[in-house]
Amino acid sequence: MNDLVQWIVEPLQFGFMQRALLISVVAGLVCAVLSCWVTLIGWSLLGDAVSHAVLPGVVLAYVLAMPFSVGAFLFGGLAVGMIAGVRSTTKLKGDAAIGVVFTGLFALGLVLVSRIPSQVDLNHILFGNVLGVSDSDIVQVLVIAGLVLAVALLKRRDLTLYAFDPTHAHAIGLNPRRISALLLTMLALTVVVALQAVGVILVTAMLITPGATAFLLTRRFSRMLAVAAALSVFSGILGTYLSFHVDTSTGGMIVLCQTCVFALVYLAAPGQGLVAEAVRRRRRRAGVAVGEA
Repeated sequence: MNDLVQWIVEPLQFGFMQRALLISVVAGLVCAVLSCWVTLIGWSLLGDAVSHAVLPGVVLAYVLAMPFSVGAFLFGGLAVGMIAGVRSTTKLKGDAAIGVVFTGLFALGLVLVSRIPSQVDLNHILFGNVLGVSDSDIVQVLVIAGLVLAVALLKRRDLTLYAFDPTHAHAIGLNPRRISALLLTMLALTVVVALQAVGVILVTAMLITPGATAFLLTRRFSRMLAVAAALSVFSGILGTYLSFHVDTSTGGMIVLCQTCVFALVYLAAPGQGLVAEAVRRRRRRAGVAVGEA
C-alpha cells in the first residue's frame, strides 16, 4: 500500500507533472465528448484529416511567434473548406477528397519543418509536448476547451438529432448545414486542445477511441458521453503517470492506454464483446442440439 501511495504522490511533487496531468485530463475530456458524435456520424476519417492538416499552421505559428492554436485552427478550417470544395465541384467521393487534401497539407507542413529546423522541434509538433507546457499554453487550452464544452452542452440536442437522423432534423426546422459547420468548428478547436497533449499524429486516436469504446458498452447516447469521458480521463491520468515512471512518450502512453481499454471492452463487453458473443453462440448451439434430441 505504501508503495502505491508513493507511486501516486511522487510525480505530484513536480510542477511540470501537475501541468501535464491538467492538460491530459482537459484534452481527454473534450476529445471524448466530440468523439461520440464523430463515431455516430462516421467522421472518423475527417477527424484524421483535420488533425494532420493543421501541421503547416502550427509550423507557421511557431515561425511568426504567434500562439500555435491560431495557426492550427486556421489550417483546420482551411482543410474542411477545401474538402467541401473538392466534393462539391467534382464527382470524387468524400474519402478521396479527404485523402488528397489532408495528405497535401501534411506534406506542406513537413516541407516547412525541413526548411526551418532550427526554429521548430518536429517531435514536439508530431508527438506532443505535454511535459513542457507553459502557463500561457494552459490558459489557451482551458479557454478553448471551456468554449467547446459549453457549446456542446447548449447544442447537445441539436447535435445528437443531426447525428442520428439529419433528415428529421431538417424536417423540424433545423439547418443541417449550420449544425455540420458548428460541429466541424468544434472539431477543429478540439484538435487544437489535443495537440498539446499528444501531437498531430496521435490526435486522431483521442478523437475516435473513447467514442468507439463507449459505443460498445451502451446504446444510450447520454450514457455514451459519460462513459467516453470517464474512460478518456482515466487513460489520460494513467498514461501520464506511466510515462513518468517508465520514462516514455507521454502522448504515446496515453493513446496506448486508450487502446488497451478498447481492446478489453472489445473482448469482454457484456453485450457486444467477443466473449459474450461466443457464449451466445454456444447456448444457441446447445439449444439446437437439445431440440434435435
